[in-house]
Amino acid sequence: DPCYLGRYNKEYDAPRHLIDAVSTNERVEMQRSRSESFCCGAGGARMWLEEKIGHRVNEERVDQVIESGADTVAVGCPFCMTMVTDGVTVKGKAETMSVKDISEIVAESMK
Repeated sequence: DPCYLGRYNKEYDAPRHLIDAVSTNERVEMQRSRSESFCCGAGGARMWLEEKIGHRVNEERVDQVIESGADTVAVGCPFCMTMVTDGVTVKGKAETMSVKDISEIVAESMK
């Protein structure tokens, strides 16, 4: 759930309706989603900082994606695309997990 679409504008259902309308796979929700979701890190400019304490936000978020068992991560923000893709790569999951914008998922369904 992208920050601006979700927590700031309270729109959680529209992306899910799109995915459900075009996907043949069952949608998997992350444990922290909707209003309980959190930023990928880029919106707070964390993408340019080296973390000195704790974990990088995007890597922590990707750990949650891995726990969900999903093999495709749907994002709705270009910052999320960058941060989640980087996290997937760092976690060594780039061969088994893809990151796609919701618009890509919709476009692929139209082929």
